[in-house]
Amino acid sequence: MAEATKDRDLTSIQEARVLAHRAKQAQVKLAELSQERVDAIVDAMASTATHHAEDSAKAAVDETGYGVVADKLQKNLFAAVRIHNFIRPLRTVGIIRRLEKQKIIEIAEPFGVVAAVIPSTNPTSTTIYKLLIAMKARCAVVLSPHPAAVRCITDIAERMAKAAQRAGAPDDAINVMGTVTIEGTQELMKHRDVAVILATGGMGLVRAAYSAGKPAYGVGPGNAPAYIESSADIPKAVRDITLGKTFDNGVLCSAENSVVADHSIADTVKEEFKSQGGYFLTPSQISALSSTLITTQRHPNPDLVGKSAIQIAKAANIEVPDGTQILIAPLEGVGRDYPLSMEKLCPVLSFYVVRDWREACERCNQILAYGGMGHTMSIHSQNDEIILQFGLKKPAFRIVVNTPTTHGSTGLSTGLDPAMTLGCGGYGGNITSDNISPIHLLNIKRLAYETTSAHAKIATTPIVENPRMEPIPGSQAGGSVNLGNRIDQFLATRGYGPLVNKDHQPSMSASPHTLPRLSPPVIELDAVPFVCEQDVRDAIKEGQKIGINVKTIVTPAANDLASEHSIFIRRD
Repeated sequence: MAEATKDRDLTSIQEARVLAHRAKQAQVKLAELSQERVDAIVDAMASTATHHAEDSAKAAVDETGYGVVADKLQKNLFAAVRIHNFIRPLRTVGIIRRLEKQKIIEIAEPFGVVAAVIPSTNPTSTTIYKLLIAMKARCAVVLSPHPAAVRCITDIAERMAKAAQRAGAPDDAINVMGTVTIEGTQELMKHRDVAVILATGGMGLVRAAYSAGKPAYGVGPGNAPAYIESSADIPKAVRDITLGKTFDNGVLCSAENSVVADHSIADTVKEEFKSQGGYFLTPSQISALSSTLITTQRHPNPDLVGKSAIQIAKAANIEVPDGTQILIAPLEGVGRDYPLSMEKLCPVLSFYVVRDWREACERCNQILAYGGMGHTMSIHSQNDEIILQFGLKKPAFRIVVNTPTTHGSTGLSTGLDPAMTLGCGGYGGNITSDNISPIHLLNIKRLAYETTSAHAKIATTPIVENPRMEPIPGSQAGGSVNLGNRIDQFLATRGYGPLVNKDHQPSMSASPHTLPRLSPPVIELDAVPFVCEQDVRDAIKEGQKIGINVKTIVTPAANDLASEHSIFIRRD
């Protein structure tokens, strides 16, 4: 057995080397294609993926046992249609932008051969997505399928490869490893002919990608919390969370894993979940489910990943009503002592009750720190100030508002770039916090003409302190109040305002050399809407007081510091 395993590892390593070399040769030809030819190739691939979307969905469920065919079909179509429509207008060949004022011409160059690692949870949709964005950027690809999903990944990849060849792509532009082992995948990622890595999978895989000595885009676990604040539309919030968590039986890394609800509405939230197919577990049932669903190594049981709530309950010997959609475990904490507080990759939610949004901030931070840093969370609220506070403070790079995390994070129900690889930035140990698109597989060459004589003396200019922030573009909130204006008003209380041009109209941009000076923010004695710790420190430094009333939002750290120095003046 050991000898057979060794032989398989050697075969996989050799295959990785051969395919990387072939892709490198194809890369030379790909790089010479015109924009029109590239677009024709991508169009043909997307059309083929769309035509086979349902077959691929069935094949993925049959081979892996994960998820729901109808939902995998939607994911395949999301990649083949929605993402294709998004990337199609992008220019990725030749001159892509001219900056007349700066006298700069930007020219796109393909990054090079892509090593694309495909997960078992979303095998066919991720394959479609990664092949489309790679070909759009003129990058040859070598796919490393998850061993549990080799057949379905290979099938859709080969179909798309044939379509690409018919449209003019060079041979070997798309390659798939047939013998897949950890050693083979590592060899692929480290191979000298590979230029960049697109890794989707577990934390171990992502870490391996980042240690391969190549530029890498990787994304690991999500463990997304969903906060229901007291002003939320509760029926819609519960409906959104239920949809996000049950979609494809919760296998997406951005799916909700915990619900955090304000105490004042917790009972109503619970009843709404029950009415929509949620089953709240007893303490003994939580213990039984924990030991069944979570391994001693703190990983989801692979036999239960992507299974339905009823299947999971049966495996844990828990009786639940027919029609149960989600199992919900009320918990008191987060971490190793609370196994169900981690990412679960199935329709199981942990449930927390908090006093208010301040305590919700801390709880969401704890959840994200336990396997979801930098990824995704949601807030369901009608209070713009609290929504903005979550955006300012939470260690997640996709904070979706009043929508499912599953759909919002990928750009299906929000204006985010549609993608199936979601960067987690520095918080998650990733190279970017973006949703990955063809732009991330391009290098930009710049022609830069002289704008200032190199022989002229360098003039000194004063440093501009506290440059004004650009106004945040907003949308209509509540059908009548402009969210952008409300955020601008809120930020104005912090000393920031829109740039003003010579006609005294707000400007969305300005040269850093013409920005007006701005005095440090003056803290008025009139009640302010929001106070953070830095506001209090500024007040202490300036010897000022801060006026607050019952509507003022005060962060816990600000409250403690202000109490110590008697900074607040009540304006009720």
